[in-house]
Amino acid sequence: MSLVKQIDTARLPSHIAIIMDGNGRWARQRGMDRIFGHQQGVRALREVIEASAELKIRFLTVYAFSTENWGRPDEEVSALMGIMVQSLNKETDTLVKNNIRLTAIGDTERLASDVKERLMETINVTSGATGLNLIVAMSYSSRWEITEAAKRLSAELAGRSVNPDSVNEFNFEKYLTTHGVPDPELMIRTSGEMRISNFLLWQLAYTELYFTEILWPDFSKEELYKAIIDFQKRERRFGKTSEQLLDK
Repeated sequence: MSLVKQIDTARLPSHIAIIMDGNGRWARQRGMDRIFGHQQGVRALREVIEASAELKIRFLTVYAFSTENWGRPDEEVSALMGIMVQSLNKETDTLVKNNIRLTAIGDTERLASDVKERLMETINVTSGATGLNLIVAMSYSSRWEITEAAKRLSAELAGRSVNPDSVNEFNFEKYLTTHGVPDPELMIRTSGEMRISNFLLWQLAYTELYFTEILWPDFSKEELYKAIIDFQKRERRFGKTSEQLLDK
């Protein structure tokens, strides 16, 4: 019996973020090269997108390629970009059919012109969708994002007499790439690694973290359900006490 029946649909996280880790190790365990693992990881992502849409999750952010990943061997970077283009070519119609909107966060100016062009085409085609918001973190790092936000804020305030106390976390947030998107309530990382790896550092301030030993290509709908069930067992206090929550 599927674990989906154990999920309380009235208490779903509105935003799930995922660090999709373990493609290379999964491939090496099978005597294959890392590229094969990345190709198989696409299947897992497809399952998670489908499950999220079925559950009516509002936002799903996936860490597809970090700014640090540019330092990988050229062959692997090129293959990853190729997989991205192939996936967009293959899946765009499916996204439209299932009312899924694609957006991207990150330093997309660093992407090759063909990758960026295909990404923007899918973003434009799906812009009217009202179902799941699929956010792809591409050429992204949180330190890059926060630095860029600080630059944009500084540029806007340049030459103006501003009270420093008027700058707070609420008006700073509007300069982040995720402005208008609620912070993730659940962050999942696969492969057993227990770190955030420069991913949504600002946004994960009160996110529930879920780590699993499962390597990304083996992640499935049922594994997603496990993470959501675990999330629903937690008490989210946001700095308050349990007693304060009970007094509401």
